[in-house]
This record gives sequence, C-alpha cells and structure tokens, in this order.
Amino acid sequence: MLLQAFSLSGVSLPLLLSVESGISKHDIIYYVCAGILTLLVLVGIAMMSKVEKAVAGNRLGAVSMLLAILLTLWYFDIFSAVECWIAMLVGTVIGIVISIKVKMIEMPQMVGLLNGFGGAASMLSGILTLIASSPQTDMFSLVTAGLAIFVGSLTFTGSVVAAGKLAKWLPQKPVILKGHQSWTILTLLLSLATVILLALPNVLASTPLKALFIILCAILSGLFGVIFSIRVGGADMPITISLLNSLSGVAGSIAGMAISDPLLVAVGAIVGASGLLLTQIMCRAMNRRLGDILLGKTSTPAIKADAKKDSSKEDDKADAATDEALTDSAPEKVLTPVEQGGRLLADAKKIIIVPGYGMALSQAQSSVKQLTSELEQAGRNVEFAIHPVAGRMPGHMNVLLAEVDIPYDKLHEMDDINEDFKDADVALVIGANDVVNPAANTAEGTPIYGMPILNVADAKNVIICNFDTQPGYAGVDNPLYDEEENTHAVLVLGDAKDSLREISEAYREACKGLEDTYRAGDTAVEDAPEKMLTPVEQSGRLLANAKKIIIVPGYGMALSQAQSSVKQLTSELEQAGRNVEIAIHPVAGRMPGHMNVLLAEVDIPYDKLHEMDDINDDFKDADVALVIGANDVVNPAANTAEGTPIYGMPILNVADAKNIIICNFDTQPGYAGVDNPLYDEEENTHAVLVLGDAKDSLRSIAEAYREACQDN
Repeated sequence: MLLQAFSLSGVSLPLLLSVESGISKHDIIYYVCAGILTLLVLVGIAMMSKVEKAVAGNRLGAVSMLLAILLTLWYFDIFSAVECWIAMLVGTVIGIVISIKVKMIEMPQMVGLLNGFGGAASMLSGILTLIASSPQTDMFSLVTAGLAIFVGSLTFTGSVVAAGKLAKWLPQKPVILKGHQSWTILTLLLSLATVILLALPNVLASTPLKALFIILCAILSGLFGVIFSIRVGGADMPITISLLNSLSGVAGSIAGMAISDPLLVAVGAIVGASGLLLTQIMCRAMNRRLGDILLGKTSTPAIKADAKKDSSKEDDKADAATDEALTDSAPEKVLTPVEQGGRLLADAKKIIIVPGYGMALSQAQSSVKQLTSELEQAGRNVEFAIHPVAGRMPGHMNVLLAEVDIPYDKLHEMDDINEDFKDADVALVIGANDVVNPAANTAEGTPIYGMPILNVADAKNVIICNFDTQPGYAGVDNPLYDEEENTHAVLVLGDAKDSLREISEAYREACKGLEDTYRAGDTAVEDAPEKMLTPVEQSGRLLANAKKIIIVPGYGMALSQAQSSVKQLTSELEQAGRNVEIAIHPVAGRMPGHMNVLLAEVDIPYDKLHEMDDINDDFKDADVALVIGANDVVNPAANTAEGTPIYGMPILNVADAKNIIICNFDTQPGYAGVDNPLYDEEENTHAVLVLGDAKDSLRSIAEAYREACQDN
C-alpha cells in the first residue's frame, strides 16, 4: 500500500503542481518519467537482493539508466549535441571491452574504479557549473557545485587508492604518515573553506580568483581522499569500498542539485543511501565504528598474536581432538597433510567450508563445487560459512560460488552458522585468514582486534588450505597455523586449487581404505562398501566390470575440450577387450555434426560413431552408458513432460542401460530448461553422477578405472 501511495503521489504531485504553478507539459512529462525510472531503479536494487533475481535486477537497473540518459538528453534539448554522442560512444566501447577482459578476480578493483569515475563525473559537473556562474547566481547552486567538487574529488582519489591497494599497485597494508591525523583534518578544513569561498560574490566576480579556488578545491579534496584511504587496510577495505560507493552516489546527487536535474538527484540519493546502509551493516558485522575507520583508529601496527592467551581452551581442544581421533597416533604422524585432510573428510559427517580471498585468487571455486558434490553424494552434510568481509568487496564469495551453481541456501552468514562449528567434524578453510583468525579475540592493538570472526577453531578438526603461513591482509599472525598448539588443525600449503585437487584424491583414497576395512571384516563387499565409494570410484569399478560401453558426448564435452580425454579412455577400454561405441544425437552440441567434428579431430574412427536411430536399441544390452556433458538429448522427460520445450523430441535411450555414468558440470537443467530425472539417484539407482568439469572428471574416472582393474 505504501509503495502504491508513493507511486501515485510520484505521478500526481507534478500534475497538481502544474495546475497551481503553470508548469509546462514538457516539464510534466519529464517529472512523471523521472519518477517512474526512479521507481524502476529501486525495484532493480530490491531484485538484486535475491540471488535468483539478481541478474534480472541488474539488467533492469542498466536499462533504467539508459532510459534516464535519453530522457535527460530530451529534456535539456541536447539530442543534437554531437559531442555527447561521441563521448557516450567512447564510454560504451570502453565499458564493453572492460566487461569482456576483466576477470572475476579483478572485480573488486573494477568496482573501486567505477566508483571513482562516478565521483570524477560529479566533480566535473560542479567545475563546469562554477565556471558558468556569475555574482548573480543563486547561493544554493554555488554551494552545491562546490560540494560536488569536494565530494566528487575525494571519491575519485580515494577510489583510485583503494583500487590500487586491491590490485597490489600500492602497499596493501595501512600507510600511516607522520602527523597523519593533522594532515587529514587540515585538508578537510581547507577543502571546505574553498567551497565557502567559491560562493562569495567577490570571488565569482574575478575570473582568475575563481579559477584558482576551483583548482584548489579539487586538489585539496583529492588529497583528503588519498590521505584518508591510504591508512585503511586489512579487513576494513571492503567497508571502505562500500563507503566510496555511497559517496559516489552522494556526489551525483549533489551535482544534480547544482545543475537542477531532479532525476540525477533522486538516483544519486538512492545509490548514496543504499551504499551507506550497506556500510553500516558491514560496520556492525565487523564490530567497527565508521568514524574509527575514517580516522584510522583501527589501523594500528600489526603485532604477533599470542596464541597462548587462551591456553586452557586450546588444551581442552587438543585433548578432545586426541580422544576423537579415528586412527592411532603413530600412523597419523607419518601421513602427509594432504593425506590427513583426505582421511578427515572421509571420516566426517558434517563439514563446513569457509571460502576466502585465496579461493578467488586461485579461481578454485570449480574445485570447491566438485569436492562439495562428491562429499554430498557420499551422504555427507556440507554447508558454507560466509564472512561479511571475506574477499575484497561485499558479496565477493557469494558471487564466486553462485558462478559455479552452488545453491544459495548452502551459503550461511556468520551470525547464522557460527554456533554450528562446534558440531562440525571438519571446518575446511580455503584461502581465508583474517576472518578466521582467533587473534581478533585476544591480540589487543592489532587492526583486527574486536572484529567478529568465524569460529572455525571450535570445529573438531580444521583443514586450512592457504598459500603459506604468512599473516593475512591485516598483517596479524594467525595462531591456528601453530600445529603444536592446535593439534586439531592441518595445514595444506600452496595454491588453493592444487591443494583441493590433491585433497579430493586423498579423500577418494581414504574412502577406498574404508572399503578395505570392510573387506577384512565380516561384512560382504557388495553390501556396504559401495556406499563408501565416491562417484568417481563407483564409475571406475563399473567400467572395469563392463563388457559393452556406449559413450554419449554432448556440449559439455565441447565446452571443456574433453575430446582428447574421451579418446584416451576409449583406447584404454578397447585395449582391455571391451566393446566401446559412441552414440551421436543429431542436435548434440551447438551445430549439426558438432560432436562428429570434435571426435574426428582426435582420430576416433568414424565407424565408431552411430546415429541415434542406429544405436538406440543397443542401450538395453549395454553394461554402461557413459554420458559426457549431454543433457537434453538424453533427458527422459522428453517422453513425459507435456508442455515443455523438449516434449516429443527423440532422445538417446541411455536410461535403458544397466548402469549410467553421467559426467556433467552440475545438476542444473540443460539448454531447454527442463529438469532431468536421471539426476535423481534415489529414483535411478543405476545412475552415478560425477559432477564438475568434464575433462577433470574423465581424468579422475580413468585413474579409478585403472585401480579397479588392478583390484580385479
């Protein structure tokens, strides 16, 4: 009701004003359209708070901004200004190039730079307004123009410094100048003084004097932006980025006041308010005061954390870890950290994964997805703990994990999951440091002291996959790295992506070890061990026991360039005397003959490739149907799901095979958007899902196949 009332008032108010004050029809159209576009921007922001609607919300916001630009050009009658079109064309080209070339890991500094460009645009608006001003210009326009220069300039320079720190062009640690506080206050006061002076008639009457104070205002404000941002470091950087985003909106709103553009005022205010709200939320989550961050009170020199301040708690934890160890202490010592990690995961029932900037740096999110899928398929409970400032910008981890289709309901905020760590068998830390550093609770005088952290130390076991044992962004040593004090912690050092791959392999080996335990006992191997096997190991065993195998390639094979792996596996299977054929659906891939071309590229004989009509009846005699990146063309829903895009489409009858191995990236619907019932392993007990990149999956399955052959 409130939104409806607001919408109606936004449309009716200009009409009432037009009657009373004689506003032109031209103005009425502008005000109504501006109100509608402002509401659309608000709706877009609201949609972006929901993961499933975030992309649509982003597009709605972008379209609204484009329409706002066109509306402004029309209202101010500058459609014919060639310079505007040239500038917009150049900006569009630059934006498209950046969107293509910038990697996800570079997104935080990109956001910082875009904030800076918004501030620079507002600064230029203020400068041009003052250049065109005269002693007769009203005071409001003069003051807002000066403030636009002030806020825009400090936003620009502050954002450039923040982006430079994130991109490692500048020192990432806080930079404290001699007399830093005095310089901060001095530049702030001098900047505001120039804003006041620029509103004086005597200054406006003198062109040289006006130019001098405009330049001084821009320079002094820029210096203030540099001085306040260089001393921010560590976990406070995401808060700074959020604040600068807010300031870019404030600068735009003030610039709108200076040039009498109500649409710019409204949209700038929305950006400023939403950015400030996010900043306050993050400050509360970090137990920080915004004023302390701006004044550098949190950027104290880093010192070594005393890991022994809570020694009694650590001793209790060490005793608990010893009591709950599932293997004898002597063998544990000869295991490598990777092997220990694999064994801990194999023994665990509840696992909490904590991603951090190291995951982003090594682009390990796909490996996280693959390991998560393997763990869940084996019946383990896996959840994700997201710290509000993990990474280098708000929502950094959420974006990366959503990119690989990890369900959003698996991602939990710090306050919601912190109590669960004490019940977790394993906390798997991937490239996170400051946000899990217990020194935040004990090391007074450090940049992270008092910052709420994820309580990974409370888990029964902790696996830490970090590049090295150096302090994190805040420069504070992490006591979790002291394995003598924390006997329940395992350090796996190196690139996070490589570490996860090695741990995944060790996990499979550990699961195989559990199977061997069943072999040595009274339980039949066919009964329990199959549940202990990972999907990859199950696949290897199925292939080792098969005589007839039909491979079904799809677009996923093309996407991961896995045809060479298909060739290698096919050769190994045939050399062992197994019959291997390849089934080609006429629309597999993205063009006719797509699969034929890719398989011919790696010299798979053409007589091995069979069209759908020729091979469909053979699936019922196949021991294994191996699906590689195909979805819609094998989806049984095509036979039953009326009203869907694939209903009635002939498919390859892989469901008729005795066993099915599906190597797809995830369990999302295919190109047609129709769920595949083959992914329901409870309904299809003869199907095994091996999720992740097809090339990696095939390599892992080939290794599991060789091991299964040796066991046989």
